[in-house]
Amino acid sequence: MAQANNTDSPLDCLIVGGGPAGLTAAIYLGRFLRSARVIDAGKSRASLIPTSHNYPGFPEGISGNELLTRLRLQACRYGATINQGIVEKLEHDAKDMFIAHYDGQTLAARTLLLATGSADIEPALPDFDNAIRRGFLRHCPICDGYEVQGQKVGIFGMGDNGVKEALFIRRYTDDLTLMTLGNGDKLNEQQCKLLYEANIKLIEDPISEVQVSGKQIIGLKVKDGQALLFDTLYSMLGCMVLSGIATQLGARCDESGNLIVSHNMETSVAGLFAAGDVVHGLSQICVAAAHAAIAATAIHHRLS
Repeated sequence: MAQANNTDSPLDCLIVGGGPAGLTAAIYLGRFLRSARVIDAGKSRASLIPTSHNYPGFPEGISGNELLTRLRLQACRYGATINQGIVEKLEHDAKDMFIAHYDGQTLAARTLLLATGSADIEPALPDFDNAIRRGFLRHCPICDGYEVQGQKVGIFGMGDNGVKEALFIRRYTDDLTLMTLGNGDKLNEQQCKLLYEANIKLIEDPISEVQVSGKQIIGLKVKDGQALLFDTLYSMLGCMVLSGIATQLGARCDESGNLIVSHNMETSVAGLFAAGDVVHGLSQICVAAAHAAIAATAIHHRLS
């Protein structure tokens, strides 16, 4: 691992986040002959994708980890440096430099790109990481609804968002169950009517047990002892946007915690840019890459 810069030799851009957005930005900046360093916490949501079939250019699909590996190699080919670590603190000094503190080290940069993403909110049930990696538990029907056609599908979701997601997935299968996990907030009459009219089953009792077996079967047990079997589960409980570190610099967020950006992906703080799921919009890898391309180009022009 390369030694970190100190504040006497500032980078052109420091990128916080090593997912598709951060790595794409590093590729562009390297090709612009800009010095860029990526600080990667190693928790990209893309790393949990068993196979993506809707990312352009890979008709047979590609795993999230394989895509990340290719992006890292490409970024390094053009001079970017990638360090593992967690940025604990950000500052903006009197010389208009961004100062980042991570793992006992300090970096200075003329511009900063946040690509910290978001984290899925998961139900408090056992063995869910295993279910995700084996492709049993999904989060994005826009990404992979096509792959669950005709399957028996269960959805963890609540309120209007849970109903909305269930209606979206209904296009792909007629065997669909929405489970609200017994959180106490039962669906209202209108929400139940929408599910009934779409022939979507509803279970509002808590889940007491999760079982993963074989290649396709997911077993759940409801609190009253009822056993449920599904081919695929979707967790649609929302995401936590990882934008907190930007508020240290005074960047503005919307009501969901997404960073507010301009047409060139610049936040309310001059020289601070953002890309990917930390920005409001469609949570897709190709969208994150597009954000990054726009932001990196704007950074290059700003530095010029």
